[in-house]
Amino acid sequence: MNKNYLKFGGLIVGILSVLGWLAYEGVAAGGAYYKTVPELRAMGEAATAKRIRVGGDVVPGSIVRHGQEVKFTLMQKEQDVVSTLNVVYTGIDPLPDTFKDGSQALADGKLGADGIFQAKAVQAKCASKYEAKPPVMKPANNKPTA
Repeated sequence: MNKNYLKFGGLIVGILSVLGWLAYEGVAAGGAYYKTVPELRAMGEAATAKRIRVGGDVVPGSIVRHGQEVKFTLMQKEQDVVSTLNVVYTGIDPLPDTFKDGSQALADGKLGADGIFQAKAVQAKCASKYEAKPPVMKPANNKPTA
């Protein structure tokens, strides 16, 4: 009877170990770090080894579509220094309607050895959509009343 408990306990430990390993690998592979364009540039060669999400503003006039492939440039300005990043999106999902010149975008993928970011997903943000509307000012009535 004691031998059966040891076999059962060993089986439970083995199953829990495999489940723990699968959970760890799933989180490690699925996690993406959010970086700005200057932060990505500062990472150097380490940026080519992991999946990253990089955000910035789409440079006006940089969006070029070739079938399923879309090329564009992200830009970020920090302390009067402008950093740019060329991005190639080859995902299967259509780009959002808010993805256009000057919009804020997040590209999810890997930086290639050639310095071009290979995106598998792109999200676009529309900042004006979430800002409070400015108050409406009524024109002043400067006419004297009789």
